[in-house]
Amino acid sequence: MTQPLDTRPVLVVDFGAQYAQLIARRVREANVYSEVVPHTTPASEMLAKDPAAIILSGGPSSVYAEDAPGLEEAVVTSGVPVLGICYGFQAMSQVLGGQVARTGQREYGETRASVTPLASTLFADQPEEQVVWMSHGDAVHAAPAGTTVTARTPGAPVAAFEDDERRLYGVQWHPEVLHTTHGQQVLANFLRRGAGIDPTWTSGNVVEQLVEEIRAQVGEDRVLCGLSGGVDSSVAAALVQRAVGDQLTCVFVDHGLLREGEAEQVEQDFVDATGVDLVVVDARERFLSALAGVSDPEEKRKIIGREFIRVFEQAARDVVRAHEGEGQDGDRHHDHPVKWLVQGTLYPDVVESGGGSGAANIKSHHNVGGLPEDLQFKLIEPLRMLFKDEVRQVGLELGVPEGIVWRQPFPGPGLGIRIVGEVTAERLAVLRRADAIAREELTRAGLDREIWQCPVVLLADVRSVGVQGDGRTYGHPVVLRPVSSEDAMTADWTRVPYEILARISSRITNEVEDVNRVVLDVTSKPPGTIEWE
Repeated sequence: MTQPLDTRPVLVVDFGAQYAQLIARRVREANVYSEVVPHTTPASEMLAKDPAAIILSGGPSSVYAEDAPGLEEAVVTSGVPVLGICYGFQAMSQVLGGQVARTGQREYGETRASVTPLASTLFADQPEEQVVWMSHGDAVHAAPAGTTVTARTPGAPVAAFEDDERRLYGVQWHPEVLHTTHGQQVLANFLRRGAGIDPTWTSGNVVEQLVEEIRAQVGEDRVLCGLSGGVDSSVAAALVQRAVGDQLTCVFVDHGLLREGEAEQVEQDFVDATGVDLVVVDARERFLSALAGVSDPEEKRKIIGREFIRVFEQAARDVVRAHEGEGQDGDRHHDHPVKWLVQGTLYPDVVESGGGSGAANIKSHHNVGGLPEDLQFKLIEPLRMLFKDEVRQVGLELGVPEGIVWRQPFPGPGLGIRIVGEVTAERLAVLRRADAIAREELTRAGLDREIWQCPVVLLADVRSVGVQGDGRTYGHPVVLRPVSSEDAMTADWTRVPYEILARISSRITNEVEDVNRVVLDVTSKPPGTIEWE
């Protein structure tokens, strides 16, 4: 570790903004550690965290409304560097004695700001005119005493102020959104110049820190991990493997609902790259038998979930018994049974669930609930403070194969819910091949990392007329569903170039038997969902 990892957090105080997590991500992108806390957190609790800085987010309220979220004066008078954004800027101004009022001229969207970079900490090395993203109906009319106004817009006479002596800064616009042309530089200037924070939050430092924490948490106990082949479980497993080596056993349940090549990625590539101890359970026939005759999507989900739990439960018991047996023969883990289960929980999950603390009993965990009473593991969640993009970088640092690191999100029930109709071995083979062709062409075009997800759906209960080989056919349609998103909460369909769509369609209809039509889903979310079932 070339430079010690500074884990003092930059606290992002969430005043109800849709962008609070995005601010935290942008701080991480500046190689500084951040955490989101609700605005209801007492100032004493915030300061007890020994924050390196505090950022006050935007929010939908007016600071002078009766029910407006409050800001304790201690937050801005403690000596900790503070940056206010939008509502946070106005709340900060009010606490410091400035004046906030409704302007009668609301600003939403792109706005031109005039800044004074020469005498500014926030705007140093930036142009005097820049495009910013506004979303406000109130504005600061008089800056607090001791501050210097460093930006103006047509609707905000005080669009930014700075006080280097007290290390207090604020902007009316949203520097965290991409529409603000120099927003990331504003945040970086606050962190470096204003708060004096060293950029130590790098993937290499993070790996070293997490490995040390895992070793301290686990000791010599044994650890179990349910490996799906997705990026989260794979990176979590690789981290624990780096920390405790052969104390970890991974269980991979092959339910036969994966895409082409994904089982091999786990069984060969991942094992070769990490050296993990992997137990593979071939449950393909079991899942197909359980799904026979079932077309209802909710019933399919329930069956797949139930069967997965049962298979994993048995595999976990087998691992426990195997290591208890080794202990009786003098194995060094005799006094250290399987106590921990690895989960790929990410930081957005922690924030959205209210920020749970520490290890929890597996029975209460929403991802893998339902395991029997005699398998009461504690959870180890090595990724719980990381965003998705950071997980990918950590994965690359650990040597996880790129095919897994950059894998697009894939539903737990797999191809089982991308077949509209009954799931059979024949229909899975058709969909698996069509999906592989779509992924190959998107990768060849360099679009696979730009597109959030591209589900390929087989309409197994629909047949359409076609002409192939000078004869009429009654084949199945296949749906392409390319979408763009940041968090999957909302999504828009991706405008894939026509020539690439044409190549995908031509290959699928020529190379995949029983498919004679390819259609494109151009529905956003909402109203549609990303998956069809």
